[in-house]
This record gives sequence, structure tokens and C-alpha cells, in this order.
Amino acid sequence: MSHTLGIRQAQKQKTRQALLDAALQLLEEQSLSSLGLREVTRAVGVAPTAFYRHFRDTADLGVALVEEALGSLHAMIGEALAESGDGVRIDRTVALISDLVRNSPAHVRFIARERHGGVQPVREAIGEQLRRFADEGAAAFADEPESAGWSEADLRMLASAYVDHMVMTASNFLEAGPEGEEQVSSVARRQLRLVSLGRRHWLD
Repeated sequence: MSHTLGIRQAQKQKTRQALLDAALQLLEEQSLSSLGLREVTRAVGVAPTAFYRHFRDTADLGVALVEEALGSLHAMIGEALAESGDGVRIDRTVALISDLVRNSPAHVRFIARERHGGVQPVREAIGEQLRRFADEGAAAFADEPESAGWSEADLRMLASAYVDHMVMTASNFLEAGPEGEEQVSSVARRQLRLVSLGRRHWLD
């Protein structure tokens, strides 16, 4: 019995992932608000009713795509924040964003489009993920000597500036394509160094 349940669970997970993958591919050409669940199920080759075994609606599917796109990044960003020295941290962060865009362009394009899109639960899910990144950044910055005397609000402002810059840089990588990658990386590193310099003199 347990073996049969295991097979069914694996098949269910496989179908769920197929729906996510199909939706992501369809979203290359349209926004989530215009995506119909029948389009998604047709692409996977399952009946429309099968969709509801995995998601309540397309908004719920979109929220799952947000988690898929951003959820695994927290550990990697945490490792970058743990680097000693601004230069190393900046280089690693920009390289991480570059790798993300190179390896998962559809996910990055989805986040960039839906961050201000028409599906409220997805906007909120993206916002929550970005707030988590800012919270994690602020906590990391608080432990550093450069932050002595900083208020909690200012630390949060600094971390939010880094997060906004990451999102902007990801969009720039998308637009520039492989041929413009080095230029985008160079500008992003210089901008972050400027922020880092300003941080050191914030309380002057």
C-alpha cells in the first residue's frame, strides 16, 4: 500500500511541476492576468479538472512560481552577505544575479513583469520575498562595525536599497543579453561600491 501511495505522490508532484513549467513557458509571451488554466492544462496534456488538484486558480499557480523563482535564493544571498570585505561581497552578489539570469531567464522575466502586475496575490508574494531579503540584509549589516550607531530604520533602508538594486540589475541583464553582460556587471559593481562608500560616511 505504501509503495502505491509513494508512486501516486511522485506522479502528482510530476504533474504539478509540469503545470508550473508549462505556465512559465506560456508566460514568456503574456502576463499572468491573461493566462487561462485551459492553456496550461492543454500544454501539459491533462484535463482542466486536473489543475484543481494542484492549484486553486492561476493566481495560486503564480504564487508557487514566485516561490520557485525566489525561495531558494535566500541561502545563496546569505552566503554572499557573509563574505568579508565589500569588494568580495559585491563581486559575489553581482555574479549570483548574472548566473540567475543566465540559467533561469524565464523566472526572472516573470518576477520583473509580475512585480507590478495585475494579480494581487502574486504581487504580494513577490513583495513578501523581497521584504525577506531586506530583513536578512539588515540583520547581516547590523552585526558589522560599519553599522555602529545606525538606527534600525536606516539599516532597513540600506538593505532595501541593495534589494532594489538587485532587481534592477537582473532586469538590466535580461535586456542586455549575453553580449552586454560584462557592461552590466561593471556598472552594477561600481554602483554598489558607491553605496558602500556612502554607507561609511552616513553618520558623518
